Amino acid sequence: MIILGIDPGTAITGYGLLEVENFFSPRLVDYGCIRTFRREKIPRRLTTIYEKISEIIFKFHPQEVAIEEIFFNKNVKTALSVGQARGVIILAAYRGKGEIFEYTPLQIKQAITGYGRARKEQVRYMVGKLLHLNKTFLPDDIADAIAVALCHCYHRKLEKLSSMKENERVSLLKNLQ
Repeated sequence: MIILGIDPGTAITGYGLLEVENFFSPRLVDYGCIRTFRREKIPRRLTTIYEKISEIIFKFHPQEVAIEEIFFNKNVKTALSVGQARGVIILAAYRGKGEIFEYTPLQIKQAITGYGRARKEQVRYMVGKLLHLNKTFLPDDIADAIAVALCHCYHRKLEKLSSMKENERVSLLKNLQ
């Protein structure tokens, strides 16, 4: 299964794709940023985000798409533009037939670092550790997008384990060692 994680923004939208088998042992498949130009009008920027996300979905066919939820922002204009970016991303995911999941920044940081108020450097570090990446530096937007995908992977893993019978769970965990 392929999971697409997205950190939405109008200037920079980060994305990360994980391949997972039964929500165990995620493997990073692809990642990157979609950048738009500040001098462009918002309709053009949103179109760029929609088209690029659609291309990624068409290329990799993710079954599930995890998107970071917007958090309350003191700058209303920024919050609205990120909300618009999320809207076109959700539309692209829906049209691409992926199931859509949303996570708050607190949920993502908790899942990745064990602490819901972790700093960006901590998230970036843990993403590298969890995926055994040689690169210790990932831009924040990419690290955040990969963290969204990992958070989703871990939530789905917990759902799967909790729905199994005790003997199935023990057997599965033994096979993974």
